[in-house]
Amino acid sequence: MTLFQQLEKITKEAVKSIFSIDLENVEITLTRKDQNGDYTIMVFPMLRHIKGNPAVIGGQIGAYIKENTDLITEIEVIKGFLNITVSAPAFLIDFNRILSDEVYGTKEEDTTQPGVMVEYSSPNTNKPLHLGHVRNNLLGYAVANIIKATGRQVNKTQIINDRGIHICKSMLAWEKYGNGETPESTGLKGDKLVGNYYVKFDQEYKKEIEVLISQGKTEEEAKKQAPSLVAAQQMLQKWEQGDAEVVALWKKMNSWVYKGFETTYKNLGVDFDSLYYESNTYLLGKDVVQEGLDKGVFEKDPDGSIWIDLTEDGLDRKIVLRSDGTSVYMTQDIGTAIQRVKDHDINSMVYTVGNEQDYHFKVLFLILKKLDFDWAENLHHLSYGMVELPSGKMKSREGTVVDADELMEEMTTTAKTIAQEQGKLEGLSETEKERLYNMIGLGALKYFMLKVDPKKSMLFDPAESVDFQGNTGPFIQYTHARIKSILKKTGFDASTLNSAVNLELTDKDTAVIKSLQQFPNMIQTAADKYSPALIANYVYELVKEFNSFYQNVPKIVEESNADLKQFRLLLCYKTAAVVKSASTLLGIEVPEQM
Repeated sequence: MTLFQQLEKITKEAVKSIFSIDLENVEITLTRKDQNGDYTIMVFPMLRHIKGNPAVIGGQIGAYIKENTDLITEIEVIKGFLNITVSAPAFLIDFNRILSDEVYGTKEEDTTQPGVMVEYSSPNTNKPLHLGHVRNNLLGYAVANIIKATGRQVNKTQIINDRGIHICKSMLAWEKYGNGETPESTGLKGDKLVGNYYVKFDQEYKKEIEVLISQGKTEEEAKKQAPSLVAAQQMLQKWEQGDAEVVALWKKMNSWVYKGFETTYKNLGVDFDSLYYESNTYLLGKDVVQEGLDKGVFEKDPDGSIWIDLTEDGLDRKIVLRSDGTSVYMTQDIGTAIQRVKDHDINSMVYTVGNEQDYHFKVLFLILKKLDFDWAENLHHLSYGMVELPSGKMKSREGTVVDADELMEEMTTTAKTIAQEQGKLEGLSETEKERLYNMIGLGALKYFMLKVDPKKSMLFDPAESVDFQGNTGPFIQYTHARIKSILKKTGFDASTLNSAVNLELTDKDTAVIKSLQQFPNMIQTAADKYSPALIANYVYELVKEFNSFYQNVPKIVEESNADLKQFRLLLCYKTAAVVKSASTLLGIEVPEQM
C-alpha cells in the first residue's frame, strides 16, 4: 500500500470513527512550500457530509491520525487544510516500494478490455509535412503513449487524404511541367517533389486569373474559369470514373509521397499501427445516412439533399448527403468511425485535429450519439492551437511553409553548436556525437511543443528551445546524463535496491521522494485530460527538485555514512529511471552522457 493510500485509509477511518460517516474519496495534495508539512488533507470537500467548523473538524481528524498511526510526526490545521508531516521511516518504506517497481508509474496492458484508437498526422499527399504536422504528430503520439501507460490497449492510426481536387492539382502540374522528373532523378524526397508541383500549380493558376481579369472577367468568374482549375476538376472526374491513365499517375505520385512521409516519421520518432486512406473511405457513410433517414434522425429536403437539424442542441442544420447523392466530409467521417470500430477491438477514439475543426467534431460526435452507437460517448477531439514561428504564419500554397524535415535538421545543427560550446563530449566517437546532437535537437523540439497545453496556440522559438537551462528538453536530458555520471563515478551497483529505513532525512531528500510519488497519478491525470503538457511539466519539476537536492546535500561521493550514501545513490538511480520513463512517454530520448 502506498503512503498516499495509507493516508487516505486512515483519514477515512478517522471520519468514520468521529462522525460516523463513510467517505468515498479523500483529497490529498502536497503541502504548499510556504507552510509546514509534507501533505495536506483537504477538509473543505468533506463539509458536504460533515457539518461544522472546518478548522475544528481538521483538528479532530489530525489528532485521530496521529494517535492511531506512526506515519506522521506533526499536524497543523490552517482553516480547512490539515497539514501533516510524515515520519522519515514512512518515507523510506514508500521509497523502497517505488524502488522495487521496475515499471513504476505504468500499468500492464489489459487485453480483456476494448482499446482506444488515437488518430494523428492525417496528411494530404500533395505536399510534405510541415511545422503544424509536427505538433499534431507529437501530441497524438504522446497521448497514445500516455494512455497505453494506464493499461489501455492503444491503436495509433492516421487517415491519409490521398484523393480530391488538391491532389489532382499536383498531378496536373507534374504532368504539364515535370518533364518526367522523379525523386531519383532530382535527388528530392518524393513528398518534396510533389509539393513543389502543388506550388507550381498555384503560381500558374494565379497568372491565368490575372489574364482573364484583364480580358474583362470578374475575379470570381476568372477563378472558376481558369484553364488549370477546369483541367484539375476534369482529372478528378476521370479518377472517380476509374480512368486507367489518371489512376496510374495517382498511384505513382502517391507512392513517392508515402516514401517521403516514412522518412519524416522515422526521423521524428513516431509510428502507426493502422492506416486508413480517404480513397477507400470516401464512399463510407452513405448507407448509414439511409438508415438514419429511416429512423428519423435525418431529414430530406425537396431538392433531395439530406440534412440533420441540430438547432435544439445549440448547433445548426448540417448536410450529410448532397442532392446528387454525393457525400460530404461529415458523411465520410461518420462511416469511417463506424468502420474503425468494426475493424478493431476499440470502444473509444481520440482525434488529434486543430481547433479550427472544433465545430465539425461537435457535430460528428452528436450525430453518432443520435444514431445510437454506444461508443459515441467515448469520442474525444484532441483540439490544439496553431503553431507560429517568430517570423509569422505559414502558407502552403505559396511554398512558405516551415518544412518538418528542414526544421528537424536545423534543430540538430543548433544542438551541435551549443553542445560543442559546452565542451563535455570527451570519449565519444564522431558517430556517438552525431547521435547525441540529434537526440538533443529532437528532444528540444518535442519538449518545447509538448510542454504547452494542447488547447493553446504557441510560438515556437527554436533558439529558446535548445537552451540548456530552464524549462527545456536539453535541461532535462542534461540532468539525466548528470545523474548517470554520478552513479558511474561512485561505482553504484543497481543489484542492491533496498535502502535502510532508519535514517535522518533532509527536506531535500524527502522533496525528491515526494516528486517521485506523484508519477503514477500524473500519468493517469494526463491520460484523463489528454494532455502531455502535464507529464512534460512534471518531469521538469522533478529534475528541478533533484538539482536542488544535489546542490544542497553533502557531496554523495564523500558521504561517510554508508547507509545514507547508499540511500542517496538509490534516490539518484530511481530519479533517472523516472526521468527516462516520463521522457519516453513524450517520445524523447535521454542520453547517458552529455
